[in-house]
Amino acid sequence: MQQIIYFFIRNKNFLLFLFLFVISLFFTIQSHTYHSGKFVTSANFLTGGIYSFESSISEYFGLEKQNLKLVEENKRLRTQLSLLSENATAKVEDSSFLNSRFRFRTAKVINNTYSKSKNYLTINRGKRDSISIDMGVISPKGIIGIVNATSGNYATVLSILNTESQINARLKKSNHFGSLVWNTEDPNVAQLIDIPRLAPVVIGDTVVTGGRSTIFPEGVLIGTIKDYNLEEGSNYYDLDIELFNDMTNLRHVYVIENLDADEILELENAVDDVE
Repeated sequence: MQQIIYFFIRNKNFLLFLFLFVISLFFTIQSHTYHSGKFVTSANFLTGGIYSFESSISEYFGLEKQNLKLVEENKRLRTQLSLLSENATAKVEDSSFLNSRFRFRTAKVINNTYSKSKNYLTINRGKRDSISIDMGVISPKGIIGIVNATSGNYATVLSILNTESQINARLKKSNHFGSLVWNTEDPNVAQLIDIPRLAPVVIGDTVVTGGRSTIFPEGVLIGTIKDYNLEEGSNYYDLDIELFNDMTNLRHVYVIENLDADEILELENAVDDVE
């Protein structure tokens, strides 16, 4: 307390000047419109800057929540796109009666390998979220892999960067089909094999899923043709496909359930048994 008193005694002249200056400034602003306007403008600028900074901080810490909202919205849009694609050629008077055979669920990647020959991902959804084996997994940019094991709350995904992965794919322009595999050399490049030599292969053309399985809908993006090779005497191309997905940086994904998968597989198995 004594130190505070000594401070006021030592600085009494300066404090008196400051007090009188503030009072004179107050009366000047109150009695002159110009000065009053300038003060309000300056105050608004200062408080506006503070609010802008506060808003930026709030937006930064709210990004995760906003991302989740966007993922949920994208899930709904993907379901609608799948629905429209399936019924593009059908004449339906009331679109509310249309039903897509694909259901999309959101998930987050919590682990991802891409430097091995057999790579996997782990997602934060499992049996309790109705995730099961052989469901396809994609991101907004394209395919990622296929669910190969589940627990109550988690699932592992066989990445397309896995030598055991083989996915039906086609050239978007010509509809020629092949199999997407990986030669372990580059995590950004996969290989499309078994494309017949009669197919018009052009660098830069898009490759999508073929839809000839119960796992992925037809037309899901994969990548573009980066290079190709046709060995002498061979009837099939080997194509390098530059993936749309950055497989080394995955976060939010969608798990695809084909609601007709069991029925299709049961029918196909019955035909195989007859043969």
